[in-house]
Amino acid sequence: MKKFINCKAASLALILAMVFMTAGCGASGGSSAGGGTSADGTQESSAAGDGASTDNASGEKIVNIGITDSLGGMNPLTNDQTWVNKYAIGLQFLPLLDLDEDLNFQPMLADSVTTEDNRNFIVHIDENAAWSDGTPVTAEDVEFTFLRLASPVIANPTLMLYAFEGVNDDGFVEEGAESVEGVKVLDEKTVQFTTKYPIALTTFQNTYAFYLHTLPKHILGQYSEEELSTLDWFNHPDVVSGPYRVTAYDVDHYISYTANEQYWKGAPKIEKLNFNILDSSQIYAGLQSGEIDVTHHTMTAIPQEDYENIEALENVSVVYGSPVTNQSVFIQTANIPDERVRQALVYAIDRNQILEQLMKGHGEIVDGFLSSASPFYDESITPMAYDPEKAKALLAEAGWDGSQTLRFYVNSGDGTFVNAAQAMAAQWTAVGIKTEIQTVDLATLMTIAGTTDYDLFAVQYTYAPVDPYPDIAWLLGGEGSWTGYGNEEINEALAATQTSGSIEEMKQYYSVVDKKVQEEVPMFSAYIISGQGAVNKRLTGVNANVYGFFINVHEWDIAE
Repeated sequence: MKKFINCKAASLALILAMVFMTAGCGASGGSSAGGGTSADGTQESSAAGDGASTDNASGEKIVNIGITDSLGGMNPLTNDQTWVNKYAIGLQFLPLLDLDEDLNFQPMLADSVTTEDNRNFIVHIDENAAWSDGTPVTAEDVEFTFLRLASPVIANPTLMLYAFEGVNDDGFVEEGAESVEGVKVLDEKTVQFTTKYPIALTTFQNTYAFYLHTLPKHILGQYSEEELSTLDWFNHPDVVSGPYRVTAYDVDHYISYTANEQYWKGAPKIEKLNFNILDSSQIYAGLQSGEIDVTHHTMTAIPQEDYENIEALENVSVVYGSPVTNQSVFIQTANIPDERVRQALVYAIDRNQILEQLMKGHGEIVDGFLSSASPFYDESITPMAYDPEKAKALLAEAGWDGSQTLRFYVNSGDGTFVNAAQAMAAQWTAVGIKTEIQTVDLATLMTIAGTTDYDLFAVQYTYAPVDPYPDIAWLLGGEGSWTGYGNEEINEALAATQTSGSIEEMKQYYSVVDKKVQEEVPMFSAYIISGQGAVNKRLTGVNANVYGFFINVHEWDIAE
């Protein structure tokens, strides 16, 4: 979800979400995935009943991943960076780097990313990297992709490419640009990125290398920027760099993949992979029956009432992730300009009670952006306590008369937070704040977020623990951001993180940010999630962690 949206996640993502990744008439994905038809007219096996199985007729190994977030589409030039979009696209078009479970950046398409001055970043493409048609992946492919992502015709609003030399402040280059000062091909496998101002290596890695899904210039270079915006090729590409290629999808129900047998890191052992987009209430039954083989911490919102039932299943292994996914509530400060009202919104809700009752304690309460998983987390910042009387007093000071109804948008795919939102609304009502909860699917929620036509909205947002800078900078970027809030003290602290030489110094700067956010409340965390992930015990090689989930997906297998 990064605004880059990293609903990510935002972190990230910008990925986002995060990120980024709610009861109501807006619920989507309410049925199991059905079969689809591929580009060549053959029937794809995307039904949930094919879980972790070897098809007796074809001999193919099939794995189903159960998710609850709806897909934005398969075109990497037009999608935002929510986790489901990042992963759905990344299986076909590798990012330059990926984060592993220990929060280290691992090579994907690139085998190195280096800098000596925090302005010039040298990216070297793996010498073995090749497209599925045998053509080498080159630095020109990377340059081509960057220019199309920065195209004002394609006009993807979610990437922060304005940081690079030659890119306009709106994040776009001139229409039809064939080169830009900030991206230079040095040789067949090496490209140099140059920024307008210093940024940390981790920021370049996490904000750009993590999300830049390189496209094949030799295939797509023939199309205009306008044609690329709607090109059907992305719905069933025949040339990819990743382990799988999509053959059919429905944004609300399924994505079907078949293995790229020419994958340069080794042919996948699982011939067919499916994302089954379900209602959160269907996940437990799918795991129990074996129709769903894998769930993921950021893409699958499992109702907390099902956690213990899933733990008790004999056919799955359960892993709780680190608390990295923030159930963030963003306040459009232009609509709620008085910080006393924003503070009252937090004092009025019992976040600890919500965490214990709905999350079974799997998580934590913090103020600001950073969880205890981040090396920059400041444990001295005490979260604002539940104090409805203080909330009432703040509202009285602000002259709040209770006549305004706040529009609160939440993700219909996250059943747990729908319940949390209803509890919050009841507690707000108790202090004199009326809210109207609107439940919409994730894709719609992201569209609404971009319009700023809301008072509050909530989304799961994973702020990258190793580099929260891009998300925070965007979310607190003033007019046009999700909060509409800006602060010079925060801007100075964030800028200092990009030139700081130590973790302790960066921690101090991020502490300035979180303390100011706690004080003026442009956003708050309902809770931080230690999400549950599950893997069918028949599968081998699956990395059941928040990060690094698909790094070695080509090595997944089904035990005989």
